[in-house]
Amino acid sequence: MATLQEHLETLREARASGLRKVKYGEREMEYRTDEELAAAIADLERRIAQQNGAAVHTIRIYSSKGF
Repeated sequence: MATLQEHLETLREARASGLRKVKYGEREMEYRTDEELAAAIADLERRIAQQNGAAVHTIRIYSSKGF
């Protein structure tokens, strides 16, 4: 669990500073776009929530003009 949390913090710091290359110990990962980095962060958040027993909810909002 601590490893996932550390990994998440590393990704968040990289995204906040505008970096796309992240190093975890001996491994290095480069994300091509900010969207890829955001998806990796979302995936880790989901995995951590599942380990903690928290329900993961997705809210989708749809609207139309009524035509």
